[in-house]
Amino acid sequence: MRKLAKSRIRAAAAAALTVALSCTALAAAPASAGTAAAGGLVVQYRTSASGATADQSEPWLKVRNTGSSAVQLSDVKVRYYFKADSASASYRFACSWAVKGCSNITGTFGTLAHPTATADRYLEISFTSGAGGLAPGADTGDMQLRFHQSNWQPLRQSDDYSFGQERSAYGDWSRVTAHQGGTTTWGEAPGGNDPTDPTDPTDPPADGPTLFDDFNYSGHTDPKIAAHGWSVRSNSGGPGVPGATWSPENVTFPSQSGNSVMNLETSTAGTAASTKQTELLTQAMKFRNGTYAARVKFSDAPRSGPDGDRLVQTFFTINDLKAPMADDYAEYDFEYLPNGGWGEPANILYTTSWETYRPDPWEAVNQHSEARQSYAGWHDLVVTIDNNAITYYVDGQHFGTHGAAYLPERPMSINFNQWLIDLAGQTSTTPRSYDQQVDYVLHVKDQVLTPAQVGTLVGNYRAAGTTFEDTVPGA
Repeated sequence: MRKLAKSRIRAAAAAALTVALSCTALAAAPASAGTAAAGGLVVQYRTSASGATADQSEPWLKVRNTGSSAVQLSDVKVRYYFKADSASASYRFACSWAVKGCSNITGTFGTLAHPTATADRYLEISFTSGAGGLAPGADTGDMQLRFHQSNWQPLRQSDDYSFGQERSAYGDWSRVTAHQGGTTTWGEAPGGNDPTDPTDPTDPPADGPTLFDDFNYSGHTDPKIAAHGWSVRSNSGGPGVPGATWSPENVTFPSQSGNSVMNLETSTAGTAASTKQTELLTQAMKFRNGTYAARVKFSDAPRSGPDGDRLVQTFFTINDLKAPMADDYAEYDFEYLPNGGWGEPANILYTTSWETYRPDPWEAVNQHSEARQSYAGWHDLVVTIDNNAITYYVDGQHFGTHGAAYLPERPMSINFNQWLIDLAGQTSTTPRSYDQQVDYVLHVKDQVLTPAQVGTLVGNYRAAGTTFEDTVPGA
């Protein structure tokens, strides 16, 4: 929440390691057209990680509708079969990019009821209603999927049933199965493991203590806000313009397409006295390791008045700095600057992990990742914290990973705010206002979820009509 300092900045990005080994991959010929049978679905496959061993497996898939009627993807499931690297191995799924949108694709892992020499696990791909349907002759387009061991140890692919080492281009692939409405419509599972077998368990997206809030409130004075553990800020102080007001009345909950969202309005007429900033935060500091997620709408342009103010729109977790350079401080930020600031001339999105800082003279210990582009519009923001790293995702894609030196030592609060760095970006005295909106917030304690699993969990809450749940114990 302060100007970023250059210190211990280390970029990290997931990269597949292809190991050139002389080995024999499991031979599997492309499926014939007859495998599609009456179901009218075909699964096409390629891999961008062709090594016998790799940091992560990368099954890229397309689902094609060869039938004569439209297919709703929410009724379709696809399975990729593999051999676990050990009996205790656990895996994480991620979607790097998809034409249908990674937020509309879910990956979960299951254990086969009848293990074979080449498969005892599977990755099941499902689709939310947002993925839409497939008209006759249409396909999903690229689904660039990947999975890896939870401990990031290399995995062996050469003994995996669905792996095709030579498949560098898309083609029909019968060793990945599809079923629709409980009926197998494509492919052949490893012996005795039909995809419709109801005894096959799947990994739930989460089963730990959880906070979920859909922000279904009548206004900033709604007593449910405090009852649900939130505080609408009214006290003075930083960050932002000295002398500005934090205004609870500018935190509203409008309806959009029948769904309530939180709107944070920040306004100014070019003076400190006219500047009103907004913030919502949890009353308790009880959140530490696990998964944090929110769907946030950033704005490049003001709702009214002239543009140009150096604005910060945020989603973050934080605890208090007990003393300058105290090593038990923690803060993990998504910060979007639509008009630049802190030395940046234009829009930029930062993710920052803080170890500590000293306000005067300024000194900071943090690591950050950034992208210099517009992020106007709705975005799915996810940050996961385990005992090894802090990992940030935007719209299902990896944005940055920060090292163990920045892990939290104490619990934190969850916060959203919108504020002005200063009044130098736009010197006009014409009133103007800016909006930041939030659709939901989710925290799952001590569990690292993929963005797709976050989407599934949020979808489950909404399908059940649940607008709030908090089972996270106090610190």
